[in-house]
Amino acid sequence: MESGSGHAGRGTWVTAAMLVTVVLWASAFVGIRSASRYLSPGALALGRLAIASLALGTIMLIRRERLPPARLLPGIAACGVLWFGLYNVLLNEAERHVDAGTAAMLVNIAPILIAVLAGVVLHEGVPMRLLGGCLVAFTGVVVIALATSKHGVAPSWGAALCVIAAFCYAAAIIVQKPLLAHASALQITFTACVVGAMTCLPFVGSLASAVPHAPASALAWMVYLAVAPMAVGFLTWAYALARSPASRLGTSTYLVPPIAILLGWVLLGEVPPALAYAGGALCLLGVWISRRQPTSRHVPAPASSRA
Repeated sequence: MESGSGHAGRGTWVTAAMLVTVVLWASAFVGIRSASRYLSPGALALGRLAIASLALGTIMLIRRERLPPARLLPGIAACGVLWFGLYNVLLNEAERHVDAGTAAMLVNIAPILIAVLAGVVLHEGVPMRLLGGCLVAFTGVVVIALATSKHGVAPSWGAALCVIAAFCYAAAIIVQKPLLAHASALQITFTACVVGAMTCLPFVGSLASAVPHAPASALAWMVYLAVAPMAVGFLTWAYALARSPASRLGTSTYLVPPIAILLGWVLLGEVPPALAYAGGALCLLGVWISRRQPTSRHVPAPASSRA
């Protein structure tokens, strides 16, 4: 009874952490879209990462947590460069060309990419339904790219950047998952955030020149993006990822696009083109196909899955 209660309690906390992450990450697309009007992609990324590093470092000191073991640093560094550094710069630039809702739909092809990378890198296999889902989702990406293009059939630069950012995001999660078995979510998030800030140091001049002339609203968004979606959101994500399969948790991020679209409409007055919704629906259909479990009349569920 106690173990069952404990398992249920842990599941509740994981679900809560996932929901917090989803809402905060959805708001990030809107915040980036707004702040990017006044701050360059690199400056915004460096500002966010510097503030988030200070916030996370303060929590580290309060909790008296040490840095993660040295043997984990290469993996954490890769996660920091890919996700905290490169992903943020790419997304900041992308949202200068596409609205928040469209960017959210494009970036959230990542769960399929995570499943593919897990199959190849972790030798989990790549079933046919996953390949079919990838094809459908890629078609959706092409549709969104065409819908957001300002030059007819030419692919949108913003859409292309979102897809590249999604690859960085997916690769970082594959790297991050095994690290969480050996260090806390706070240790890994803080260290990766510092690495991301160091990656963005070439933009320090741009940040220094932009801050004095940026409106208070843009600076407020930068602080919010650092503290809420980055510091808190990445912590709650790491907490949930340490206690859930990466592929299963990844599907939860498909709540991000509709929330981002709603927030973009309310706060920025932006609505994606109608064709982009069709592309987003294809992306979601591709995920549903890839995540659909094969039916079997003869193979019972493992006992461990019911424990």
